[in-house]
Amino acid sequence: MSALIVVAIDGPAGTGKSTVARALAARLGVPYLDTGAMYRALTLAAVQRGVDLDDRQAVAALLPGVTIDLRLDAAGRAEVLLDGAAVEARIRTPEIAAATSRLAIHPEVRSRMVELQRALASRHGGVLEGRDIGSRVVPEAPYKFFLTADPAVRAARRLGDLAAQGRSEQSLASVERELVERDERDSRRAVAPLVAAPGATVVDTSNLSADEVVERLWREVGGGASSIR
Repeated sequence: MSALIVVAIDGPAGTGKSTVARALAARLGVPYLDTGAMYRALTLAAVQRGVDLDDRQAVAALLPGVTIDLRLDAAGRAEVLLDGAAVEARIRTPEIAAATSRLAIHPEVRSRMVELQRALASRHGGVLEGRDIGSRVVPEAPYKFFLTADPAVRAARRLGDLAAQGRSEQSLASVERELVERDERDSRRAVAPLVAAPGATVVDTSNLSADEVVERLWREVGGGASSIR
């Protein structure tokens, strides 16, 4: 198999992971793979089918009957598919975001998602963005980054995203509280906790624009000269 460029970007919500990953992928000329969208799609499937997200056995039983994939367009942009249907707009609500961390705690879910994500990386390469990419999904990736930022900054960014979606009913304090609570859940989970992978470059984006973060990562990647096989 020919060498494929793979870059892992991890970190909590509100650090700019998605924006940076998309821009870096475009600059490298490789696909952008939003692995978090895959977890959200599975959460949507569970909610639609009335599955108790805290019931490990029920969630595990759901997995064989759900198909999650990514469709790449000619420009390398990826769109998540749930049972063959595009669900991007339906997985970006605060309700699905909050529910996803409950579902993702189950080992069976993470094992299945890791299998799918590794397969996609092997097939397409790309910039993979999530919470355990460098630590578990592609630990062999030559370039691993962990983005962080002050909780207040992250909350303000998240509130801006919600406002852009026409969902600005939450207060800044409530958004920050939800982010901190999610961080605590994801950092404490037994399987694939939210941590910086060994060898990852930690970048604090609190006082950096998205363009500045992309430029920093681009310089370290060196234009994509290295790859994994």
